[in-house]
Amino acid sequence: MLTEKTVVLAVSGSIAAYKAANIARMCKKLNADVQVLMTKNAENFINPITFESLTGNKCLIDTFDRNFQYSVEHVALAKKASVVLLAPASANVIGKIANGIADDMLTTTIMACTCKKIISPAMNHNMFHNPIVQDNIKKLASYGYEIVTPDRGMLANGDIGDGRMPDEQTLVNYILKECAFEKDLSGKKVLITAGATREPLDPVRFISNHSTGKMGVALAENAMLRGADVTLVAAHTDVPLPPFVTIVKAETAAEMYTAVTDRFDDCDIVVMAAAVADYRPKNAAENKIKKSGASPEIEFERTQDILAELGRRKTHQFLCGFSMETENLVENSAKKLEKKNLDMICANNLKIKGAGFGTDTNVITVITKDGMQELELMSKQKAAENIFTSIIKRL
Repeated sequence: MLTEKTVVLAVSGSIAAYKAANIARMCKKLNADVQVLMTKNAENFINPITFESLTGNKCLIDTFDRNFQYSVEHVALAKKASVVLLAPASANVIGKIANGIADDMLTTTIMACTCKKIISPAMNHNMFHNPIVQDNIKKLASYGYEIVTPDRGMLANGDIGDGRMPDEQTLVNYILKECAFEKDLSGKKVLITAGATREPLDPVRFISNHSTGKMGVALAENAMLRGADVTLVAAHTDVPLPPFVTIVKAETAAEMYTAVTDRFDDCDIVVMAAAVADYRPKNAAENKIKKSGASPEIEFERTQDILAELGRRKTHQFLCGFSMETENLVENSAKKLEKKNLDMICANNLKIKGAGFGTDTNVITVITKDGMQELELMSKQKAAENIFTSIIKRL
């Protein structure tokens, strides 16, 4: 996801510097060119050789080191950088950058960078809340630096408080949000549904399906990475929900109907990827489990067809649905496209290996009024990318 991107990882003197090694490894695994800068104080916590072994690049510390690969090291690297992550950011380095002091390779390079700069403060609770440090953080934010709020928990000195650097995946997520994709959905409001709704039969049991929410979550993540303002209406899911996305929980079909229709008018793109139960029991709250264990007699009714309702209400929105078929894939899905007034429907055949519920892959046929595109077997993340690429072409 970070191919041809240069991630500048700046490491200052904090015990949390050990986490930076894993950040470098994770970015390298995503095919980024990782360039590490360190302060002299950071060497007291982690050896530069660690970063050089992980990244394959020289770790830069001394501004006047003559053994470098660029003509003017800090300027050349600043021009090359796609994003800068300063993690951990000590109070000292935060104060220097906020007040224009560039007296080492790290601060000099950051000053010369014009790309996005992300700051992850890591320090003692009292130091973090010192009004001078807080003023410096606010100053950096006013200059366009993105500040990562530190976690609360046990600190290096044993105290419980604010100032812990977040886990490595969280910080890598900030990098991905900045430069993994072109921001071709910037300014767009995108609403996505994911997961399996659950219709209670009684206080213990419910009706549901095998959806894990993986496809909907992948779609929400891809839209976010492309710059969209994303709301994810999530029923039951078996996967972590994506960062930097507004999450709205909806357990039943009725809750999902309300959550989606209440937000529909303000959206530009709506993708209904949730597997919504077609039926629900009448008066589920009144059903009781018999002592013998036998199921009570239950009368069912259809749930509201959310996608059809959105099709009726559609004005400017691009509306995409999903179709699960076991036969006549294209014919049946095309009928749904027309009947429900959709702009696109993503159909997958449940009989094909690697497609459908619970898998990490999918085989999708993207159908629109002007034709169809058959996608080969691919990860759900890659399928989500292809789906949004198709949507963007039709906006």
